[in-house]
Amino acid sequence: MGADVDLVVPVKTLERAKSRLVGARLDRPALALAFALDTISAALPAVRHVLAITDDPAVIAELRTLGVESAPGPEGLNESLRFGFGLLRSRDPDSVVGALQADLPALRTRELVAALATAHGRSFCPDRQGTGTTLLLSAPGGDLDPSFGPDSAAAHTASGATPLLGPWPSLRHDVDTAEDLRRAADLGLGRHTSATVTPVGR
Repeated sequence: MGADVDLVVPVKTLERAKSRLVGARLDRPALALAFALDTISAALPAVRHVLAITDDPAVIAELRTLGVESAPGPEGLNESLRFGFGLLRSRDPDSVVGALQADLPALRTRELVAALATAHGRSFCPDRQGTGTTLLLSAPGGDLDPSFGPDSAAAHTASGATPLLGPWPSLRHDVDTAEDLRRAADLGLGRHTSATVTPVGR
């Protein structure tokens, strides 16, 4: 499926990102940028196109070096996703459009490829706790209908999306807290995050 998938990746303004990621040695804006770069770098080989929705100049500049398109969008995660979905859907009415969270610093391309290969119709990948969502996919030519936020896994299931539950821990491991970051480090962080984070012990 990956050859026909376009992804929307929303990236918050760095100063507002990762407010729960606190620690004396943690630089939140730098880590948020590193998370996004590692997530998108891993996603690029797996899909046809990635569109980042952001208006942060630092993010836009770094993504440009990766050859990634960005566009400013409205406030709010779901609003940004619907905006990006509309841009991508207008280019190819029959494609699969996905929403990928930008905080997957351990993401492995092969795991995203495997998840895309198992998807049939509108589907989503829950986070490791089973309550959130890291990836949401439309059916070919269908609506994305994002419901990110608290208990988004339940919301996406209730709206008819099929859960994707394969063995891909790096796709399910988003990072919001210092403990999440430690667990992601166990999986293996991407190069941008590895270069940014001060090692944190258990």
